[in-house]
Amino acid sequence: MQNQKDNNQNKNEAPKTEAEEHRDERIEKTGQLTLSDAASGEKIHLLTIIGEIEGHDNLSGNSKTTKYEHILPQLAAIEDSEEIGGVLVLLNTMGGDVEAGLAIAEMLASLSKPTVSLVLGGSHSIGVPIAVSCDYSFIVSTGTMVIHPVRMNGMVIGVPQTFEYFKLIQDRITGFVCKHCKISRTKLEELMMETGFLTKDVGSILVGEEAVNHGIIDEVGGIDRAICRLRKMIEGNRKRDDKAMEK
Repeated sequence: MQNQKDNNQNKNEAPKTEAEEHRDERIEKTGQLTLSDAASGEKIHLLTIIGEIEGHDNLSGNSKTTKYEHILPQLAAIEDSEEIGGVLVLLNTMGGDVEAGLAIAEMLASLSKPTVSLVLGGSHSIGVPIAVSCDYSFIVSTGTMVIHPVRMNGMVIGVPQTFEYFKLIQDRITGFVCKHCKISRTKLEELMMETGFLTKDVGSILVGEEAVNHGIIDEVGGIDRAICRLRKMIEGNRKRDDKAMEK
């Protein structure tokens, strides 16, 4: 009798163990996870942007990277999902490929699901547009954001057309950031061209509350406040949908 109980218990535990293994494997490979609230049944997709944002060129195997070709299909799947109610984006990135970073930011900004970002450690360079692309943004008190002009690696042809192209790229980034947060274009460009913050470079470092005071990030807070805010936004969406269906 006891052996039968033990066997039944092992059978019941097997699916849970398999699910946990699948979850751990998913975190290891993609840095993504789905959080489920048993009380409301709402699911939150956790998306992490870490290390360097990898674009069309593969980076060194020793580098921590976020591959945009993994992120874009996942965001499309989230938009199409009826189960996932919102997205939480955790950022600790040094920046990376401009085109890839803007692609991720544009995808996040165009999601119909509520989105919240949380800057942990840092969200530098092209990480800034990603941080502000969400509906609401948080930064921890020790988090940093580095704001600087566009940089280019490798050989640069010193002709007027090249600098016009740089300006075009910069305008795209500046325009996106200003559209999705409260900072003015004049102030953002002033921070980009500051010469007193970064040694041997131009730009500004904003720490925690400074990013909020400049209007780039909405609030200082951690994971608890970020999840709480996102769940309230999801709940608000659900109530609006229910009212629309009643009409």
